[in-house]
Amino acid sequence: MQHEITKEIPLLNANGDLTEPGYAKSLLPVYRRADVKASRLRLKEWDYYLVSNGRFALALTIADNGYMGLDSISIIELEEKWEITTSPMSLMTLGRVGLPESSKSGVSQHAGKGYELKFSALGDGRRVLSAHMDRFGDKGAIDALVELFDEPEDSMVIATPFGKPKHFYYNQKINCQRAKGWFTYGGRTWHFDPDDSFAVLDWGRGVWTYHNTWYWGSASYRVDGVPFGWNIGYGFGDTSAASENMLFYDGKAHKLSQVKFHIPGDEKDFLSPWKFSSDDGRFEMDFTPILDRASCTDLKLIKSDQHQVFGNFTGKAVLDDGRVIEVRDFPGFAEKVENKW
Repeated sequence: MQHEITKEIPLLNANGDLTEPGYAKSLLPVYRRADVKASRLRLKEWDYYLVSNGRFALALTIADNGYMGLDSISIIELEEKWEITTSPMSLMTLGRVGLPESSKSGVSQHAGKGYELKFSALGDGRRVLSAHMDRFGDKGAIDALVELFDEPEDSMVIATPFGKPKHFYYNQKINCQRAKGWFTYGGRTWHFDPDDSFAVLDWGRGVWTYHNTWYWGSASYRVDGVPFGWNIGYGFGDTSAASENMLFYDGKAHKLSQVKFHIPGDEKDFLSPWKFSSDDGRFEMDFTPILDRASCTDLKLIKSDQHQVFGNFTGKAVLDDGRVIEVRDFPGFAEKVENKW
């Protein structure tokens, strides 16, 4: 059963619980930070952008996780099989980063010693991402400036309860945004051409439980010149009202049921081929990994064990009208993340 939210509603009720668990194709539930009833130490808000053309990618994050803030820049060089990630943290941000309550418009911005990230949603389907960091890697500074445009009509929006009072996750994924721009590092410049460069926004707001694991996969590219992609995932919260699995073809969303990640080696061999299957037969993919952007921070009380694996998908996906979309070596990523936070 997939419950669709079809009208604008407050995200949270007077008790701080979700008014209506389910999914939507646009940002219909209205999030207000003042409606959250849990401790601000537990409230987590983030904007994450990934821009890619299948050969290289740029990832940018601004996150305010209550007791700590995290800003991050990643370069993923898929042809050369290397990546660099630098993620400065700050303590007890408690909402002071001031991330917008909607993804539609506003500025997400944060700076620290020698760096600044800024994401501007212009309200007309365009977004401008900029970043600078003095000490990014062993070759010094990184600079980036990317514009996103042609935002699709539909996106993946889901309101997920955790089964614990005042705990919830509200998430939007906007796939298949065209991208143009550049980033520079170590005397080199990488350019994003809008003909083959696309971005996804992962916009998240919520009060999470302490220990959880999520599985997430995303792809945004083109099939016969038409923008195509997907969002797949599971692993946390009560998803009985809806899953987050959705296809995007030419700007329109097509809802999937449940998708399973088959990760080899007891979910530890991340660089061997994976498989993906769905209970409705509408998403069947093989996945050939290229690079595992792995990191693990384990401070016992706080832990984050991340494996974001970039590679290529080959298989089929079925739209709502029964049309079968076949892809071969379609660029994207899939990840498994365990957090104690």
